[in-house]
Amino acid sequence: MDEHASSPPLSPTDQTSSDADMPLRINRTPIGIQAREALPETDLDDTQLYFNRELSHLQFNIRVLEQALDDAHPLLNRLMFLLIFSSNMDEFFEIRVAGLKHQIALGDTTTAADGRLPKAVLAEISQLAHAQILRQYQILNETLLPALEAQGLRFRRRDQWTSAQQAWGRAFFDNEIMPVISPIGLDPSHPFPRLVNKSLNFIVELEGKDAFGRVGGMAILPAPRSLPRLMALPKELCEEGFSEYVFLSSMIHAHADELFPGMRVRGCYQFRLTRNADMSVDPEEVSDLASALRGELLARRYGSGVRLEVADNCPDGLSNFLLRQFELENDDLYRVKGPVNLTRMMSALGDVDRPELLYRPFIPSIPKALKAGSLFDAIAKNDILLHHPFQSFSPIEDLLREAARDPHVLAVKQTLYRTGADSPIVSALVEAASQGKEVTVVIELRARFDEADNLQLASRLQEAGAIVVYGIMAYKTHAKMLHIVRREKGELCYYAHLGTGNYHSKTAKLYTDYSLLTANKLLCADVHKVFQQLSGMGRARKIDTLLHAPFTLHDRLVEMIDREAHIARKGKRGHIIIKCNSLTEPKLIKALYRASQAGVECDLIIRGMCCLKPGVPGVSDNIRVRSIIGRLLEHTRVFHFHNDGKSETWCSSADFMSRNMFHRVETCFPLLDKKLAIRVRKDLETYLVDNCQSWLLQTDGSYQLQNPGESNPISAQETLLYAYASKAR
Repeated sequence: MDEHASSPPLSPTDQTSSDADMPLRINRTPIGIQAREALPETDLDDTQLYFNRELSHLQFNIRVLEQALDDAHPLLNRLMFLLIFSSNMDEFFEIRVAGLKHQIALGDTTTAADGRLPKAVLAEISQLAHAQILRQYQILNETLLPALEAQGLRFRRRDQWTSAQQAWGRAFFDNEIMPVISPIGLDPSHPFPRLVNKSLNFIVELEGKDAFGRVGGMAILPAPRSLPRLMALPKELCEEGFSEYVFLSSMIHAHADELFPGMRVRGCYQFRLTRNADMSVDPEEVSDLASALRGELLARRYGSGVRLEVADNCPDGLSNFLLRQFELENDDLYRVKGPVNLTRMMSALGDVDRPELLYRPFIPSIPKALKAGSLFDAIAKNDILLHHPFQSFSPIEDLLREAARDPHVLAVKQTLYRTGADSPIVSALVEAASQGKEVTVVIELRARFDEADNLQLASRLQEAGAIVVYGIMAYKTHAKMLHIVRREKGELCYYAHLGTGNYHSKTAKLYTDYSLLTANKLLCADVHKVFQQLSGMGRARKIDTLLHAPFTLHDRLVEMIDREAHIARKGKRGHIIIKCNSLTEPKLIKALYRASQAGVECDLIIRGMCCLKPGVPGVSDNIRVRSIIGRLLEHTRVFHFHNDGKSETWCSSADFMSRNMFHRVETCFPLLDKKLAIRVRKDLETYLVDNCQSWLLQTDGSYQLQNPGESNPISAQETLLYAYASKAR
C-alpha cells in the first residue's frame, strides 16, 4: 500500500445506516442548491462549452505519465506507469490520430463538439504529443534510470560495457541474433521492405563494396520479433550488488558491422513506424464475420503510417528519406533519446525480483457467504455485490465451475468481450459444454486488439459443443452478463451475474469493477431476454428492470438527470454522482448542464476523456469533475441519483459515450437491495474525498492534482483496500 494511506475515515462495508442519502461529508467549496427558475437563455450547443475529445484523451495520458514522477508509488511501478503511457500513446496514434488523418484525406470538414476542424485538432495533437514524448524520455533518462541504478538495477548502454560484457555480447549476437536477423540492402532489386506495425528497425549507412561489387548505400535491419527487447546480463558479469540489463537495440547496434563484411558502417539508427491499426468490417459486404476479421488482422500489420520514431541522433537526410518512404510529414516525426519501443520492456519487468520496489501485494477478500457451501444457495438467499479487486473475482469463476459440474444445471449463457487467451472462464464454459449442458456464448470478435484471442476462443468453445454467436453485426456486444438455468425441487430456477467489467481474471486484479450475483426473478428474466435478442431474431421484447442500449439506456439516463433538475427547481436538494471512464456524449452533457443550471449538485468521477466543461458561470458552476489515477485502473460505471430522498443507484457496462449509447449492446442494472446501494454510495463518497490521487478538471481544460496540505491525506484506493480487507478478517 502507498505510504500516504491512512486509516480510512469511511468504511464502505461497515455502514448500516438506513438513510441511503445522507449528505456527503466532502471538504470542498459548497455548491449552491437553491431553486433557479429564471436563468438567462444559454445556447447549450455553443462550442465554447465543450472540450475536444482527442485533446482530452491526451490529457488523460499525461496524467498517467505524471505518476512516473510521484514518489508515493514504488520505483518499479513508477517505471511501469511510464511504459503504460508509451503503450497508451501507441494506441492513440494507431486509432485516434489515424482516424483524423483519414478524415483529412477524405476532405471531411466536420467539426468536433468544440468547433475545431480535423486539421486544427491534428496540429494541436502534434504539438502536445511532441512535448510529452520528449518529456517521457527526460523522465526515463534523468529521473527513473538513475534512481533504479541507486537501487542496484542498471541498464547498460553499449559504451558502458566492460570487456567481459563485450565478449558475452558478441557471443550472444553470433549465436542468438545473427541466425535470425535479415539485413535488407536497398537498391533497385531490393525495394524498401514492408515493415510490421510498431516493429523495431534500423537504417544503416554503408561505405565500400560488397561481394557483388555494389557500392555503399543503405540497408534496413528489422530486429527479430522473437527476441526479447531487454536481456539480463549473467550474474557473474554484473558489478557486485547490481543486476544489469542490456537492450536488444544496443546489441544489434554494437555488432551491425558483422552483418556487412568488408564494408564500413557509417551510421546505424533505430526507428519504428506506427501504423493505422483500426479495423473496418462493412456489414453489407460480410457473410462470415470470423473470416472477414482474420483478413483484417493481417491487413492491420501494414496499415498506412501515422508516426515515425527515430533515434535523436539520426541525420536529417535519413529521417527525411524514411518520411518519404512512409508518406509522412515532418510533424509526424518524433526524435527519441532511448529505445523506440519502450512498451516491450513491460514483459521484462515481471522477471525483476525486487519486491521492495513494487506495491506491497494484497489478497482480495471473499465475503463469508461465499466461502462455504454451494454458491447457488448463497445467491438464492440474497443479492451479493463484489467490488473488484478489493474483493476477489474468483467467486465468478467458481460459480461457472460449479455450474459445469452440477447435474441440476441445464443451461449456461455468457457474454465475452475481453477475457484473455488462457481464461478460467472459458475453461469452465468448455467443461460445461463437455458435460452436456446447453452452453451459449455471445463472443464479441471485434474487441479492439483482442480479435485474434477471441477468434481462437470461439473455435475452442465450438469444438467443445457450445453454441457460439458473434452478436449483432452493426453493434458490438459490450454487456457483461451470465445466465444460469438450474432445476431445483422440480422447478426451473434462474441465476445471473451482471458486471461493469470484463470476464478477465488478470485485469480483474488491476481494474476496479462491480459484480452483482443475483437470483432476483425480474433481473434474471431481463438477462434472459437480452440473450434471446443476441442469439435469435425478432423485435425487442419489453425489459422491465434493466436499462438496455441501444434501446432504453440513453433516454432513461437523460430522464433521470432531468428529474433531478425538476426536483431542484422546487427548492429541494438535487444530487447526481456519475462515475465512469469517459464523458463525451453531447445530449448527456447538455442534460447535466441543465441540471447544474437548476441547482443540482453534480459530482462526476471521470477517469479519462471528458468533453464537459465545469465551472462555467450560469451553465456548469454546480458541476465538479475529478479523475482518479492510481495503483488500480478505475473502471466502474456507477450512476447515483438522489431523487428527492428515494435514491437510485445503477451500475453499468456503458460509459457516457455515443458509441456505448447507440452502437453497442450494453446493460445498466439497478441495485435493488438497499444495503448494497448504501455500500456503493459510500464507495463513491470515498472517491469524492480523495486528496492524494484526485485530479480536478478546471474550466480551461487543465487538471490540478489535489493536495492534502494540512488535512489528513486520503487515497480512495488505499482506503477501500484497507476497508474491504478489514471487513474480511
